[in-house]
Amino acid sequence: MILYGPPGSGKDTVTTELTRLRPEFELFERLKAGPGRTTGYRLTTVDHIEELSRAGGLLYRNARYGAEYAIDRQGLAALVDAGRIPVLHMGQVVGASAAANFPLHWIRVLLWCPLDVTESRSIGRGDKDVEARVKVWHETREDLLAHESEPWTLILGTDQLSPAESANAIIDALTANASAESRSIRELVE
Repeated sequence: MILYGPPGSGKDTVTTELTRLRPEFELFERLKAGPGRTTGYRLTTVDHIEELSRAGGLLYRNARYGAEYAIDRQGLAALVDAGRIPVLHMGQVVGASAAANFPLHWIRVLLWCPLDVTESRSIGRGDKDVEARVKVWHETREDLLAHESEPWTLILGTDQLSPAESANAIIDALTANASAESRSIRELVE
């Protein structure tokens, strides 16, 4: 499953609720090289990420907040082989599309919240880089508008739903083998 959304949209909170409701869900910890948060990542070096990239071992790689991040095929395969349902957190549509190339039935969930909610949640959780997260919220909005036709299995307003309601909607979509929702991205982000 792919959870896409701006900072503060609830990717961590919804993932926690998913794993509470169904233990087979597990956060896919992306590779990370650089400063910032360490929770939820497998720490490595830029050289290691580069080596995996040259060997064709990456599905996606990006840089943000002064760090390098990567989704490696081997890490994803290990979760699937262990019978887990990987939950990937994404902040770029191109990354969500790249990760979906891994041979698995993916549901793609767009978590959204207004700018003031991102800012409030970022302050509330003690982020030291609130301005950077606000900037990324704007980048995410532009990313969505540039990819309006991108298919999403589910679109959830996390400012309107509790984490439990969001997680249950995702589980229902996964159980139903849901197909893409045709809700207007422009209406959502305006």
